[in-house]
Amino acid sequence: MSRLHEALAWTEMPVPEELHHLTPDQQQHVVSYVKAVVNRKTDGFEELYHAIGMIVKYIPHFVVIPLMVEHIKPPIAAGVCRKMGVDQATGYANDLPLEYFSEVSRHIDASMMAELLGKMKKHHAEKFIHYELQHHLTHILDIAGHLEKRMLEVVAKHVTLPEHDDDLLRHPHHEIIEKIRALQ
Repeated sequence: MSRLHEALAWTEMPVPEELHHLTPDQQQHVVSYVKAVVNRKTDGFEELYHAIGMIVKYIPHFVVIPLMVEHIKPPIAAGVCRKMGVDQATGYANDLPLEYFSEVSRHIDASMMAELLGKMKKHHAEKFIHYELQHHLTHILDIAGHLEKRMLEVVAKHVTLPEHDDDLLRHPHHEIIEKIRALQ
């Protein structure tokens, strides 16, 4: 991966081809500018996430969940989840529709997701893991690197790994794949 791709990977968008024609110094200026624009446009979001987290704690889940799914985009829900902390967020994670929770989870860091899964009801956590294995394998492997053994065993139970070690030697998740293999 080029330095430009690495610098802009957080955007989760393809790097425009035109940027590859710039000098490394010019590319760095573009990256700095993009980060400055994003920071300026998202200024105050952390306080908003905190406020929403404080408010929803006083509203019953059966009211919050449908409103959240219908009106709050997954990146915003993830920001609120991060501000709530794992214990409060776990209650919502157990009740969210699987597809929506999957979208939200991609905006939460892997270590927090592992903590959430560890505290969720086992059935819901297993459904999430199974769904992610089918639809977002790289994402669940990122999370698996932070899972405690009992949850890693759930991943091992559901995942099918390549049989040839040659396919995995340079894989970025090689270490966690070996741990999973040892549990199978």
